[in-house]
Amino acid sequence: MERNPETVVTMNDEDEEFDSKETVLQKYFLQEWSIVKSLLHDIVSNSRVSDPSSVHRIRSILDKYQEQGQLLEPYLETIVPPLMSIIRSRTIELGVASDQILEIIKPICIVVYTLVTVCGYKSVIKFFPHQVSDLELAVSLLEKCHHANSVTSLRQESTGEMEAKCVTLLWLYILVLVPFDISTVDTSIAGSENLTEFELSPLVLRIIAYCKDYLSTAGPMRTMAGLVLSRLLTRPDMPKAFTSFVEWTHMVMSSVVEDLLHHFQLLGVVEALAAIFKAGSRSLLFDAIPVVWNDTSMLYKSSDASRSPLLRKYLMKLTQRIGLTALPHRLPSWRYMGRVSKLNVSLNTSNKIGQSNLGVNDNDSNSNGLSDKEEDEDMEVPENVEEIIEMLLSGLRDMDTVVRWSAAKGIGRISLHLTSSLSEEVLSSVLELFSPGEGDGSWHGGCLALAELARRGLLLPASLPKVVPVIVKALHYDVRRGPHSVGSHVRDAAAYVCWAFGRAYYHTDMRSILEEFAPHLLTVACYDREVNCRRAAAAAFQENVGRQGNYPHGIDIVNAADYFSLSSRGNSYLHVAVSIALYDGYLLPFVEDLLDRKICHWDKSLRELAAGALSFLVKYDPQYFSSIVMEKLIPCTLSSDLCMRHGATLATGELVLALHQCNFALPSDKQKSLAGIVPAIEKARLYRGKGGEIMRAAVSRFIECISIFKVALSEKIKRSLLDTLNENLRHPNSHIQNAAVKGLKHFIRAYLHVSDKKGKSDVTEKYLSMLTDPNVAVRRGSALAIGVLPYELLASQWRNVILKLCGCCTIEENPEDRDAEARVNAVKGLTLVCETLINGREDTATSFIEDDFSVFIMIKNEVMKSLFKALDDYSVDNRGDVGSWVREAALDGLEKCTYMLCKIDKSVGLAGISDGNEIEPIAHPSTDSMHKNNQELFDENLATNLVGGICKQAVEKMDKLREAAANVLYRILYNQMIYIPYIPFREKLEEIIPKEADAQWAVPSYSYPRFVQLLQFGCYSRDVLSGLVISVGGLQDSLKRASLLALLEYLEAVESEDPNTRTSKVYMLSVDILWVLQQYKKCDRVIVPTLKTIEILFSKKIFFNMEAQTSTFCAAVLDSLSFELKGSKDFSKLYAGIAILSYVASVPEPINMRAFSQLLNFLGHRYPKIRKASAEQLYLVLLENGNLVAQDKIDKALEIISETCWDGDMDLGKHQRLKLYEIVGLEVGPLGNNSDGTSRKTSSKKPKDLDENASYSSLVESSGF
Repeated sequence: MERNPETVVTMNDEDEEFDSKETVLQKYFLQEWSIVKSLLHDIVSNSRVSDPSSVHRIRSILDKYQEQGQLLEPYLETIVPPLMSIIRSRTIELGVASDQILEIIKPICIVVYTLVTVCGYKSVIKFFPHQVSDLELAVSLLEKCHHANSVTSLRQESTGEMEAKCVTLLWLYILVLVPFDISTVDTSIAGSENLTEFELSPLVLRIIAYCKDYLSTAGPMRTMAGLVLSRLLTRPDMPKAFTSFVEWTHMVMSSVVEDLLHHFQLLGVVEALAAIFKAGSRSLLFDAIPVVWNDTSMLYKSSDASRSPLLRKYLMKLTQRIGLTALPHRLPSWRYMGRVSKLNVSLNTSNKIGQSNLGVNDNDSNSNGLSDKEEDEDMEVPENVEEIIEMLLSGLRDMDTVVRWSAAKGIGRISLHLTSSLSEEVLSSVLELFSPGEGDGSWHGGCLALAELARRGLLLPASLPKVVPVIVKALHYDVRRGPHSVGSHVRDAAAYVCWAFGRAYYHTDMRSILEEFAPHLLTVACYDREVNCRRAAAAAFQENVGRQGNYPHGIDIVNAADYFSLSSRGNSYLHVAVSIALYDGYLLPFVEDLLDRKICHWDKSLRELAAGALSFLVKYDPQYFSSIVMEKLIPCTLSSDLCMRHGATLATGELVLALHQCNFALPSDKQKSLAGIVPAIEKARLYRGKGGEIMRAAVSRFIECISIFKVALSEKIKRSLLDTLNENLRHPNSHIQNAAVKGLKHFIRAYLHVSDKKGKSDVTEKYLSMLTDPNVAVRRGSALAIGVLPYELLASQWRNVILKLCGCCTIEENPEDRDAEARVNAVKGLTLVCETLINGREDTATSFIEDDFSVFIMIKNEVMKSLFKALDDYSVDNRGDVGSWVREAALDGLEKCTYMLCKIDKSVGLAGISDGNEIEPIAHPSTDSMHKNNQELFDENLATNLVGGICKQAVEKMDKLREAAANVLYRILYNQMIYIPYIPFREKLEEIIPKEADAQWAVPSYSYPRFVQLLQFGCYSRDVLSGLVISVGGLQDSLKRASLLALLEYLEAVESEDPNTRTSKVYMLSVDILWVLQQYKKCDRVIVPTLKTIEILFSKKIFFNMEAQTSTFCAAVLDSLSFELKGSKDFSKLYAGIAILSYVASVPEPINMRAFSQLLNFLGHRYPKIRKASAEQLYLVLLENGNLVAQDKIDKALEIISETCWDGDMDLGKHQRLKLYEIVGLEVGPLGNNSDGTSRKTSSKKPKDLDENASYSSLVESSGF
């Protein structure tokens, strides 16, 4: 009987809490539990690991949970006991002496040790077996493992030696706690009465000996050995062993030996002592304190400690535990009792504790408080505690974070056992770390120490007024160090202090402090440079809001400044901060932080971001920004500090722009101050020297902003600002040029009112003359400047402007004058000029001197022609394919000019097709002139060339260009505003380029199979193939594979051509390949990959099944080869040509003898590698084709080819080649032994020479074209 699915779902929802533990664990914790469980079941059932790969698979699964080890803890009870049971049982069964035991336990120990690294040893060892009888077994197993050496240090390749030692030591860590005298467990002394009271049993001596050895290792066994010793030596029956070990550590720590082994031994000894002083009782350890402390203090001052941060960390750990041992173990009554976080404390108890301690903290007049304080003051403090505290305070200044962190925890732990007066002294010493003369390490250590004191209730509310100002300074700590700054770790630690305050204190004690902290925390959360500091400050604010409660708008701010929204610096500055500034009390702190710290920041990008962030806040109080803020910024624009003046200039400009967007009118005196900023900067010569470039860009942006605002300027200042922009246009830095162009665009529209015709022409002529300047930077800037000129300045001489820019788009004749960036800017400027001329006529009453239609004719005949030439710019310099920049700009220009032509066509009904989404025409030229020029607008020929040129770029080797070309074609096909007519095979193009949003045109495997379909259309095939061969015959393997696979799949697909068509895909491809060879003669950029493509296609037997056309095609290829390889020094070209000749030599006569003779001729080439390659191909050809040489001579020919050293002496090679000529029956001409690989000989077997044009024509004719 089937159950209703809906019922099942309902039952699952209701009864989830009653699911088995197995189901819940698999659902909510370890996702791969079913896999791990099956692998473990196989191990347990076989009592060993049968497949080593299963261990590595388990380890790879467990490693994923390295940062979330608590997710694995529910499974430990299921995993660990069976595995440890196998180790125990197999060791008992086989015996420790067996050689097989290690091979069994090592793989199992890898799994157990992986759990230790992920979950921690404390969680795992709870499930180890701990029978008393196992102690001796574990020691024997450790002895067995002790002599096994690891074969590799790589964890992924470990065979388990190290893991077995660690697991065995951890097992001993549990077993040495047996509640019996260990001597009674030692079977080696069973029944013997020779052991005196003070002698150690052999079992203990063995454990100590092995642990001492492991203390000198560099692996994790050192830590495990220290743990074992901490449990063993602190047993009540081991005082003699403890005393002996302390004497041994004294010898090690006081010895002066400069070697690596001694360094690791020092680390192990100090770590072991720290573990012992943590686990041991005060009565046992107290007498050893003088010796250990003396050794510790001396070692801390030694060169060993100065070189090793890890040793200093262990010394800090040992120092604090010595101090804790020396002090009496009692909690002081004076400490602040904050929130109770223990789950096992009832609410009533919690309330009583809180109330009683609040009374103690707030009012010390009650009798209990006084008696407790008197008792605290009477407490005797050992003499060495002061030295210990001094050492910990010095550790707070350490250069390494791990040492400072350990020292801070030590300060907190020791202060917990001090009197209130001594604790105040410690606090004063910690606060001294925040003095201006201290370094960033001291500030960081001080913050960590304050946080530890607060967490333990040792920082009383009465001391907070002294602490809070220090923390506020630390929240903004940022010290410039050369080209960068330090302080992010200090700000992070200061946020941690604020977080600790929120958890430690009650709301009554934190109310005023939180009001002081909140603005500073939020400025750090929004405006800090480092993402970890932003997130730390936001977390501290969130903790205070959540625990202190009733904070105005706290929840809204926490929601706005969350973990993910603060990950982006731009989002934090421009969106999160703006939303928080809306609330009362935050706008002014935010503005002050930007003005005081961020506008003058050392990071240029941060200054630019801060200027933008300041402008986003203007809308909240325009009056405040126009008066107070602007008065602060304007004097800073002339600051001697580069960062300050750059940031102030940027911020002032952005401020003016924001005020304009708020429709705020500046008073005349403010406008006068703004107008004088740039002349003052120039007068102070702040463009010169260091930072001149970034000041130029900032000034250009400033001019752009005041031009948009239309600040009142005098004529003198206008000329000065225009000269500044023109000077920046001439700068070689593209960033400065782009900023100047943007400034010029708005400046001319705002201030350059030229009424007379001569004035207009003068401005335009100035920039046109700059187009031919010898300085390439001037040419780059002028082309962009012309592109942003308004319609009024272009209309008078638009024809001259377009022709000049068209000339600048082409590659310069003089190689020294060639500049790709200048051509890119010319293409961009040309496109902008055309847009200005077309769009500007709508808003002006003036018109062109000639009839209105002439500008469209110019775009059709000149602009489009220049853009098509730019689309064929493949210039290369030491930066690579710089022509790709020009081609990318040309693609954009062609698209925009196409829209212009089709728009005017559409306005007079020439488009022929309408989709119902027309745009109103921008002008209405006379109908007569339109019909007169009807045939000169956008036609089928132009559409074919446009789509063909775009498709060519869509199949070439650069991912960026392929994507750009495909996107342009997509917009042309699916434009909803302007229909592009006359596109041949439009339906097929729409199939190839589907109307989908997530097309991945930059991915070769996605784009090539689609565009290669265009090879079947003659109007596109040549353009597509000329781009496709670049990819198929290129050097990039991944691109080569994808493009070749797409081409082969296209050729091998089931043909579905029209029956009237006499050609196949292969015939069309052969014709197009010959066209490419003819079109790009001696252009190695295309010819070399084309030859490689032909070679690949020959190897796939593509052209050998064209019947009569095969020989014609091969003859044409041979003609091209003889022309291309003549005198060539390109090895890749020569290799490809030789390979093609070897394939052609295998086709039927008579063309094969011609190829064979050319191969023979290459045996006399001047390059030894070419001679050798030719000989190899000749050998293969003769083996595969026995009809080229008479049967009785073929063995002789093969012998000559194989035994001659063709890459050796050239004269010998030529002599052997003559022998081959005689064997083959070819006659050598008078110049047959030339060294450039060309063929100048006649042959008795050679067919009549075919004229290359004739052979090409015959192939085209026979193909039906």
